[in-house]
Amino acid sequence: MTAFSVLDLSPIVEGGDARRALLETTRYAQAAERLGFGRFWLAEHLNMPGIASAATAVALAHVAASTTTIRVGSGGVMLPNHAPLVVAEQFGTLEALHPGRIDLGLGRAPGTDAETARALRRYFEAADQFPRDVMELQAFLDDPVEGQRVTAWPGAGAKVPVWLLGSSLFSAELAAHLGLPFAFASHFAPELLMPALQTYRAGFRPSKQSQEPYAMAAINVFAAEDDAAARRLSTSMQQAFAAVVAGRPGKVQPPVDDIAAVLDPRQIAAVESRLTYAAIGGRETVRAKLSDFAASTGVQEVMVTGMVFDIEDRIRSLEITAEAVAGL
Repeated sequence: MTAFSVLDLSPIVEGGDARRALLETTRYAQAAERLGFGRFWLAEHLNMPGIASAATAVALAHVAASTTTIRVGSGGVMLPNHAPLVVAEQFGTLEALHPGRIDLGLGRAPGTDAETARALRRYFEAADQFPRDVMELQAFLDDPVEGQRVTAWPGAGAKVPVWLLGSSLFSAELAAHLGLPFAFASHFAPELLMPALQTYRAGFRPSKQSQEPYAMAAINVFAAEDDAAARRLSTSMQQAFAAVVAGRPGKVQPPVDDIAAVLDPRQIAAVESRLTYAAIGGRETVRAKLSDFAASTGVQEVMVTGMVFDIEDRIRSLEITAEAVAGL
């Protein structure tokens, strides 16, 4: 049976602010827990006016404190932006507060632009050190060894599960080499999903953390009472994608009746290419799309996401999704 989880970007909507976004994310996480989803992840995106989860570990602490059973984690922390020791201390602290419920998903991309990377005092070249940094971070979360001079307190011995995230073959190869679970960002970078999964499975080497390959793939889901209402909900994310492609990210915009009224044909084509993997519709449509996605990818876990403008619509979308995937 396929497992289902939730990725949230803590969207800051037009007319709203970060406080509202984070409080709504908390409500959304509580709904995901109530509906039986296995994980709730937040993502690090920097210098993005429409995303409130930049300080990912801080936001996760609030979500974890507001839930009781669902696993909470990062999807992901962009490791080139951080020192491995600091990440180990942050997630070691989360694990100390919420034992057995914390996941640490790591990304190789800086998740931002060159100017923001400079503001972080980190540089794009740091991505070249990603394999070394992942292994260093793993060591900080493992049991200390004799003679170890730098130890993460908290963090040492926490053994927080580490995931590698990716949208290319590089992270698939590294996850396989290190024997780690792998999550592919097919919700915004669908082109290499199948080759990445094949690469990961073919090259997987067992490790202390994972004896068998474990793959997750993300998909955009917009569920409503009927297909037309769902398509309308999805127009907020279409506008957000178009703004990012144009280099002008902003707050999440309200849905519109006709996307062609606000985006030109070139923008619509670019957005549609990013939404290759999407389940948009009523209960039966979403069920069929998610069933096909799980079957065609063969992943053990599907992570649903979707930038919906109104929190009530967002929670209702999740409720319908939970009904749709029951028994898949």
